[in-house]
Amino acid sequence: MPTLSLVAPFLNEQESVTDFARFTKRLGCDIKKRFNLDLEVVLVDDGSTDDSVVRYRNALEGNWRIVELSRNFGKEIALFSGIEESKGDFVLMVDADLQHTFSVCMELINELLADDELDVVYSVRADRLEESRSKAVFSKLFYRLINAGQRFTIPENAGDFRIMRREAAEALRTIRDKRRFNKGLYAWMGFRQKGILYTPSPRTSGSTKWSKMGLAALSLEGITSFSAVPLRIMSVIGVIIGLLGVMYGAEIVVKGLIFDTDVPGYPSLMASISVLGGFNLALLGLLGEYIWVTIGEVKDRPLYIVRRIHRSGGKPQ
Repeated sequence: MPTLSLVAPFLNEQESVTDFARFTKRLGCDIKKRFNLDLEVVLVDDGSTDDSVVRYRNALEGNWRIVELSRNFGKEIALFSGIEESKGDFVLMVDADLQHTFSVCMELINELLADDELDVVYSVRADRLEESRSKAVFSKLFYRLINAGQRFTIPENAGDFRIMRREAAEALRTIRDKRRFNKGLYAWMGFRQKGILYTPSPRTSGSTKWSKMGLAALSLEGITSFSAVPLRIMSVIGVIIGLLGVMYGAEIVVKGLIFDTDVPGYPSLMASISVLGGFNLALLGLLGEYIWVTIGEVKDRPLYIVRRIHRSGGKPQ
C-alpha cells in the first residue's frame, strides 16, 4: 500500500500536542478509506525547550518518528530534515500548530492523486488580501523584485503547506543550500505544480514563533539567495549620482570661469560628501549580505545535526 508522509516541524508546541495527535489519527483513517494510503508521521523538534517531545511520544499513535535536532536551526532547515527522514510515496508538509486545516489537507491530497501529471500541489493564503495596505505593498514589491529576470516564478503568498510526490521530494533533497529560502527552492526545482487557495484557521493554542524582524530577515535571505537585482539597482544609482556630479561640476566651472559667479563651496561640498558617503555605506552593507551568504555556502557545514530520533514502538536512537 502506498504511504503518505506527514512532515511537521515544531518548536515549543506542548499545548497543541493533544489536538495534533487527534488530527493525525483522523487523517490516517480518512486517507486509508478514501485513497488507500498508509500514513507515517515525521515530526521535527527544532530545539524545543519545553516537554513537547515527551508529550508527542505519549500522544501519537500508529507509525511515527520524531527527529530531535541538537538545537534550533530554523523552520526552513527543520522542515528539510523532516523531508530527508520521510520514506513515503507522497510527502505532505504542515505546521504543528494546526492552522493548516484537515479539509485543506484532504483537498491537497485529492488534487495530486486525481492528476498523474501533477508533481506538487501547494497552498496559497487567501487571507493575505485582507492585510494592511503597507504590508500588501511590501509583499508586492518583494515578489516583483525576487522574480525579476528569473526563468522561474515564485508564487505570491505560497508557503510550505503543500504535498509532493516522492520524485519531487528527492529532487528537493539534492538541493543543499545552507541559507535556505524554501519558497524559492520549490519554484527553482520546477516540476508540474498547481496552487489552491486556503484560509488558515486560528491557532488552537500557543503563539506564533515568527516576529516582524524574523520575517524581514527571511525576506532578505530570499533576495540575497535568488536575486542580483538589488546590486544592479545600486549600480544604476551610482551611475546616476556620478553623472549628476559631473553635470554639477560643469555648472560650477561655467559659472566661475565664464560668468565670474561666486559658487558657495562648503554647502555643496558637504552635500556631495553626505550623498556619496551614504550611498557607499548602503552599497557596502548590501555587498556584505551577499558575501555572508557566500561564506555560509563555502564553509560547507552540515545543514543540521540530529541529537536523537524517537520511533514508534522503539527506543530513541
